[in-house]
Amino acid sequence: MPVIDHFTFGIVTPLLAYAISCTGAATGLACTSRARGASGGARAAWLIFGAIAIGGTGIWVMHFVAMLGFSASGVTIRYDIPQTLLSAAIAIVVVGAGLFITELGKRKLPAMLVGGALAGAGVAAMHYMGMEAMNMSAEVTYNPVYVVASVVIAVVAATAALWCTVHIRGTLATIIATLVMGVAVTGMHYTGMAGVSVINPVNSVPAGASTMQLLVPLVMAVSVVTFLLILGIGLWPTEEELRTQAEFENRLKAHTEQGARYETVPQELQPSAAQFAQTNRSV
Repeated sequence: MPVIDHFTFGIVTPLLAYAISCTGAATGLACTSRARGASGGARAAWLIFGAIAIGGTGIWVMHFVAMLGFSASGVTIRYDIPQTLLSAAIAIVVVGAGLFITELGKRKLPAMLVGGALAGAGVAAMHYMGMEAMNMSAEVTYNPVYVVASVVIAVVAATAALWCTVHIRGTLATIIATLVMGVAVTGMHYTGMAGVSVINPVNSVPAGASTMQLLVPLVMAVSVVTFLLILGIGLWPTEEELRTQAEFENRLKAHTEQGARYETVPQELQPSAAQFAQTNRSV
């Protein structure tokens, strides 16, 4: 039976995977914080951007970067590109569904639990679909205990992520939440991988893209998307700025309405300049 190594390049791949997961989490939290202060189409757009950041960069890309360190002695690994991209779409869609369910549920705990369960199950499905996208010159089997454990971790992590998108505010809290989310996502991945076994190797090269053929466009695409998201976040007002602006506009609107009501008072009921002068003299 082939010998499996999850850390072919040492600690480099898990650290890189963790860093990428934290980057996606931080970008996603920044997007959802903008969504809290926005309304209408802008709020929906920021939730979609958050799903791309968390589901795409923080989860899906982390998975395949971590998989760079996976190898089995005497086994050739190739990737099915369409299935790999489908797993990315699943990750983004389920995280987006969780965010929108939480938003439609007025950010209450029941909505977070439902959204977290859906998103977590979807993330686990993405993980194993990503594994299925790996064509190997051998068979892959899974230990059911580790499969169940990885699904549970995925659901808990997704629910915690939704809670963070609603409640986390401030720089320090965001940094802590980002680090915790990174641990949860990478922990789910390596828990699932701990239950993987490779059996019945054959002397053949499977169809599909090599690791480098997958990695180079992946890194380029993620870099561009992440840069655009960070640029948009930097140009858009923060949640606090949006709330301050809304409060100012509400006060201005109230002042304008009060002035309009005064103008509608009949002329004979409005105090004259002589009455004002008389009042001033009596004072």
